[in-house]
Amino acid sequence: MKLLIAVLLAFFLLSCGERAEQDQEPFEVFFDMLSEQCGNAYPGGLTLEPEGDEMLDGDELLVVHFRECDDNQLKLPFHIELGEDEWDRSRTWIYTKHEDGLELRHDHRMPDGSEDDVTMYGGYSVEGGTAMRQEFKSVPRSEEMGHFRGWRIEIVPGDRYTYGTIRDTTWSWRVDFDLSEPMEDTPPAPWGHE
Repeated sequence: MKLLIAVLLAFFLLSCGERAEQDQEPFEVFFDMLSEQCGNAYPGGLTLEPEGDEMLDGDELLVVHFRECDDNQLKLPFHIELGEDEWDRSRTWIYTKHEDGLELRHDHRMPDGSEDDVTMYGGYSVEGGTAMRQEFKSVPRSEEMGHFRGWRIEIVPGDRYTYGTIRDTTWSWRVDFDLSEPMEDTPPAPWGHE
């Protein structure tokens, strides 16, 4: 009898959890999947870069660190290896959950922690996102260029986290991180953060 009660209770809790996830909007499930990585850092690399873009050489180790997390905001520093024991720790991706969608901002800092001249740019998620993919529109860039410009973020738990820029529906710049196993050592705080 005790076994039967335990099985029924487990089934009930499992079905409640599935219903709760079904009641969530895709952007909420996406945010939760990002949150599940909290505390971990993952290695990655450049996947796509437009001709003439010199931000990365293509052979650097890139690291995303799911560092600061709460119920409504995630801060993910993006570390770029420049050489032996030399890193660019200037960038942090900030995801904020609102009632009707997500907001992505880019916190750029100088080595002394002060704000870069260009910082906190970003946009809001657009309709049609999924639990594994969200796109964020840069309104100023889209208006300037006459077509959709923004960012596409994808997460496949246990497989990959992808960050990149898009023009219309096509990737223009992309980096991928391997979520199959967290790094043993997490990076230090990004510039301007404790």
